[in-house]
Amino acid sequence: MPDTLIEPISLTDPPAGSCELTILMPCLNEAETLAVCITKAMSWLERSGVRGEVLIADNGSTDGSQAIAIEAGARVVPIAAKGYGSALLGGIKAARGRFVIMGDSDDSYDFGSLDAFVEKLRDGHDLVMGNRFKGGIKKGAMPPLHRYIGNPVLTTIGRIFFHSPCGDFHCGLRGFDREAILSLDLQAPGMEFASEMVVKATIQGLNITEVPTTLSPDGRSRPPHLRSWRDGWRHLRFLLLFSPRWLFLYPGLGLLISGVAVMAWLLPEPRVVLGVTFDIHTLYYASLAVVVGFHSALFYVFARRYGMQEGLAPPDERFLRMTGMLTLEAGLLAGLALLLCGLVLAVLAVSAWHQTQFGMLPPEWEMRLVIPSGTCILLAFQTAYGAFFLSVLDLRSGKRAPRL
Repeated sequence: MPDTLIEPISLTDPPAGSCELTILMPCLNEAETLAVCITKAMSWLERSGVRGEVLIADNGSTDGSQAIAIEAGARVVPIAAKGYGSALLGGIKAARGRFVIMGDSDDSYDFGSLDAFVEKLRDGHDLVMGNRFKGGIKKGAMPPLHRYIGNPVLTTIGRIFFHSPCGDFHCGLRGFDREAILSLDLQAPGMEFASEMVVKATIQGLNITEVPTTLSPDGRSRPPHLRSWRDGWRHLRFLLLFSPRWLFLYPGLGLLISGVAVMAWLLPEPRVVLGVTFDIHTLYYASLAVVVGFHSALFYVFARRYGMQEGLAPPDERFLRMTGMLTLEAGLLAGLALLLCGLVLAVLAVSAWHQTQFGMLPPEWEMRLVIPSGTCILLAFQTAYGAFFLSVLDLRSGKRAPRL
């Protein structure tokens, strides 16, 4: 992601942490609703007695939003890097408050009711999520596709994958400790920034809670920046990429175990189940499942190791102990054993062919040697190459991590 650019701050400007709270709003052509949001936020600050500021992270508005924000009493920082995530990240870096409450500037969230967020932040929570499903979604505020499918499905996936306590992953109104969130090294430039914050905060063990919040129809006459299918896919893609266990390991083990079981069942002879004969064609696809499953599980090891080395995931002692028993030499020996097994089966197949003077052979018998032979040879090379690749990761990290 390109570096987020903000307007240089004067040496006389107060530093970060000089006030308690920054109310942060990303902005891209929000002239219709921006003043209303700022007015609500400023009134709440005055009424609550919280020492804070309203900060507008402008992402290149061309409708005069910047002048509107300044006139309403907000501070404006221009963010050159495009995208929802880029605007918010630039705003967080420019914030002067110890705490930040972020929310969309489309008047869909009530900036006049932030007491619950501040209370939780003062109690020591690092991330306070709004929950629209608990607080209420007004008529017309959320499309049915988002309300009944998109948000519930993606939130459920996030809770299962990462054991997150959040019941509304994509609520745009949330508060957090500025330093704690900056320590997560957030990178996503687009709408998936919302998921990245929750996922990384969960993985890193930050103190997370949520409060009910209300979602109202936005006050704009134009369509929202959100694109349902594009941004939904970007959220799902992010969740998958940050969960190699669900992306690689579980599907891989399922294919590997089922493939081995079917191969063992069909190697002796064809099987008939409910009048359907399963023979070498099924054996071939079972072999394919074994190879794909093994490769997927190997990718899990690659991704998990890389994630821990790059700080994307915390160290997992159990994983490190398991992989620590497998050295590069052990991986190469395992690959050699599989290769020899495959070659022995190949020799047996050629020997049987030789007995017929290299003539025709019944495929039902011959393929019971050829398919397992090819499977073992493929697994041999995958194992050996995987061992070397993990050694390359060790060189990249400069650490003596457990090797396969």
